[in-house]
Amino acid sequence: MRMMVFGCGYSGRAIARAAMETGAKVFGTSRTGEKAEALAAQGVEAFVFDGTAIDQPLEHALSQVTHLVQSIPPGAGGDPVLGLASDRLATLCPRLTWVGYLSTIGVYGDQAGGWVDEETPCNPAPGRSRERVEAEQAWLAAGEAIGVPVAVLRLSGIYGPGRNAFVNLKRGTARRIVKKDQVFNRIRVEDIARAALFLAQSGHGGIFNVTDDEPAAPQDVIAEAARLMGVEPPPEQPFETAEMTAMARSFYGSNKRVSNKRISDLGFQFLYPDFRMSLNHLWVSRTWGGELPL
Repeated sequence: MRMMVFGCGYSGRAIARAAMETGAKVFGTSRTGEKAEALAAQGVEAFVFDGTAIDQPLEHALSQVTHLVQSIPPGAGGDPVLGLASDRLATLCPRLTWVGYLSTIGVYGDQAGGWVDEETPCNPAPGRSRERVEAEQAWLAAGEAIGVPVAVLRLSGIYGPGRNAFVNLKRGTARRIVKKDQVFNRIRVEDIARAALFLAQSGHGGIFNVTDDEPAAPQDVIAEAARLMGVEPPPEQPFETAEMTAMARSFYGSNKRVSNKRISDLGFQFLYPDFRMSLNHLWVSRTWGGELPL
């Protein structure tokens, strides 16, 4: 396997690490030279890509890849990779056998707390979620045009080493905002990487919810982390009167329970299917405060 990861951020780095652990050759992109150098120091053949051009060194790398992961979010102008490569994807990547596109469960919009699966019609709010739906459709169409399976991974709230309730409690930024009947799904970053590798190795295409088994109230996660740390949790604050940014408040406008049955039925097993066992692992292993290494 020779894998290109467009956008080696938090999830992209985890996928790169999982692929390298199998012996795969991994290429990856970052927006700056400094971040590209950091990737290179950890074994990734790194390139600077800001979405405006595919230069000759990156084009040469693409000619070798068998698997491509796209994790860069779209903008108003669409997907940054397809914007440059859609009409010549087969030429740029003549050895390509699989594509993975990292999307979000935000495409389902608000479902009034009901369960959703991959057959549920998308109901995205205007803006970022709608752009995601358009990017998903564009990648699925691009794959169909060249006969390459495209797996769309719809991710729930991402957390893991360095990004979790323990970190927020230590920084004093954790808040227990309470909105009646509100729940969210979550996903450990390591399970994102494992799911991407599972789909890549098996060559599966289609849409897959990559999320845990237990939609839960956000205040419960903070309370459990505080219990494990042996500290008092922050006081509960009613959503209606809490001071929040517009973006933070917008997350609470979407309430749903998301099923992962499709990928589970293929044989994929989540290491961290619920937040309790996941938080316990982060705490006991003392990995909660560090970055996920390559």
